[in-house]
Amino acid sequence: MKKLMCVVLAAATVMPFAAFAQTAPGHVTRAQVRAELAQLEAVGYRPSAHDADYPQALQAAEAKVAARDAYGGANANTQASGAARNGETSQ
Repeated sequence: MKKLMCVVLAAATVMPFAAFAQTAPGHVTRAQVRAELAQLEAVGYRPSAHDADYPQALQAAEAKVAARDAYGGANANTQASGAARNGETSQ
């Protein structure tokens, strides 16, 4: 009985080391994080300026990025209507 208890205790001690916190498909690179932050900043999100309303401001920016991507992936230099932001008017 004592040997069985030692084996169970040893197995329970080793089990957490066999588990991984993240799996390969969920791996995010530093470049991906920076690209996502650049997208959020392009729609007006400023990480240091929204401390008081952090979750709502981030979620609103993520919704804007998702809407922009759903519209057709318009980049930061164009508006949803297709008019350029640099002061030109569309004809």
